Amino acid sequence: MSIEYGLQMFSVRDITDKDLEGALRAVAEMGYRYVEYAGFFGHPAEEVAGWQEKYGLLCSGTHTGWGELLPENIEETIRYHKTIGNTDIIVPGADLGTLDKIIDFCDVMNRAQVRLAEEGIRLGYHNHSHEFVVMPWGSTIHSELEKRGTFDFEIDTFWAFNAGLDPLQVLDRLADRIHVIHLKDGFKGGQGKSLGQGEAPVLAVRQKALDMGLRMVVESEGLDPTGLEEVRRCIDFLKAADQENA
Repeated sequence: MSIEYGLQMFSVRDITDKDLEGALRAVAEMGYRYVEYAGFFGHPAEEVAGWQEKYGLLCSGTHTGWGELLPENIEETIRYHKTIGNTDIIVPGADLGTLDKIIDFCDVMNRAQVRLAEEGIRLGYHNHSHEFVVMPWGSTIHSELEKRGTFDFEIDTFWAFNAGLDPLQVLDRLADRIHVIHLKDGFKGGQGKSLGQGEAPVLAVRQKALDMGLRMVVESEGLDPTGLEEVRRCIDFLKAADQENA
């Protein structure tokens, strides 16, 4: 079975700010097909697009701060992302500690979602664990985003697991608003590990993603002992799973 996996480039943040091209080359050589960016470190979009073509990579998405979606910034954001072939902008969290902040955030996101859709770009929100904690007003941040937002979700399945949820049930419940997930492992309490070295249900999530037709983006945050060594363990784990289920 040949499955194409993506990598969140935050996983190799120990080198991307110094050598983004070298990081892209290395992860392509390991067998990752897609990359999800966590910053471009001043590189022009045309340069990044050239590196993708050179190393046979596709952009599966970016983690982009919601300030870049404000009316005064969104057109430049669209230009950059279209140049690199990105069709998924994902906001990787925000200060949403009050209902007023959530309302303001969803207003910006919903307006941006309409404009991005006109350009063939989807907009999503990436969770951590705290969005699933019941807040003083009686609901969770994530439930408010689901209710008030028109955008999609990139479910980080480890953080959902860490919050005490069954990530498979989360994927089922939000199936019509998910097309990409983070495949991640670790231990409850928040310690991230390479795939197969933690206690999260990685193989079950992988199979669920295959069944649902979701793109899987690997994220591994430990830099143990380097980002490249950690993400190599991840792709080796997935290749072994692919062979076992071929």
